[in-house]
Amino acid sequence: MVIALLGYMGSGKSTVGKALAAGLGVPFTDLDHYLEGRLGQTISAVFQAKGELYFRKKEHELLREWLETHDSGVLALGGGTPCYAGNMDLLLAYTPHVVYLQMSVPGLVARLRDEQENRPLVAHLTAEELPEFIGKHLFERTPFYARAPYTIISDHQSPEAIVGEICQLLF
Repeated sequence: MVIALLGYMGSGKSTVGKALAAGLGVPFTDLDHYLEGRLGQTISAVFQAKGELYFRKKEHELLREWLETHDSGVLALGGGTPCYAGNMDLLLAYTPHVVYLQMSVPGLVARLRDEQENRPLVAHLTAEELPEFIGKHLFERTPFYARAPYTIISDHQSPEAIVGEICQLLF
C-alpha cells in the first residue's frame, strides 16, 4: 500500500511520514529528496538553471516513476506537487490513500518563521509579508489539496497523534 501525504510546506509531511513509515514497517520517501537525487542537484539549483516549467515536468515524470516502482511506502509530496501537471490525477490513479495535512495560516507562519532561512520560497520575506504570502498560496492550492480523500487538521497536534489519526482513517 502506498500512502501519500500532501500539504503546504511546514505542515509536517516529512516528519509525520517518517514516523508513519517506521510504525508500518514500510519505506519512507520525501519526493523532494528523491527528485534531487535523480536530478543530481538541488531543487533551487534546477529552478535557477532551467526554470520552473522544466522542474515541474521533471517532477511529474519522477513522481510517475516512483509510483510505478513502489508497491508500498509512505511518500511525502512537495507542497506544490499536487497543483501542477495533472499530478493529483496521477496520484489518485495509483492510490486512494492520499492524506492532506491541513494547517491554518497562523500555524504555518509560526512553523515557517522558525525555519524561514532554510526555505528558499519564503527566505526573502519579512515577518509582515509571510502571513499574506502563505494565505495567498493556500488559497491557490486548496482546490488541489482538497481532492485528497482524507484530511487531517494538524494544528496543535504532535506527529504521533497525526500518525494515530492516519492509521484510524486507513485501517
